[in-house]
Amino acid sequence: MGFGGTVSAMITTLKNNKRDRKSTFDTLKDHNKKTKNHDKLVFDKEASKEQLQKIRISIQKENRKKLLINGIGILVIAIGIFVFLTQLKIKL
Repeated sequence: MGFGGTVSAMITTLKNNKRDRKSTFDTLKDHNKKTKNHDKLVFDKEASKEQLQKIRISIQKENRKKLLINGIGILVIAIGIFVFLTQLKIKL
């Protein structure tokens, strides 16, 4: 067996790389134990109904702009692909 050196090197590397790995679940569990008020959510500031309405309207305007820009982009790409494919058929 001519691969003895590479296999032993691999085994040595694996042994050297061994360490205790802490899962994300364990980390979150430890974090929740350290924080005292992890089940309470407190807000110091309150917004009036007018402020909330302004925020809602501005978010809706931003969403409309994004939808319009994305729609135009998809339409331009679709037209470009259509023109490319029709030109390809004409050449054949």
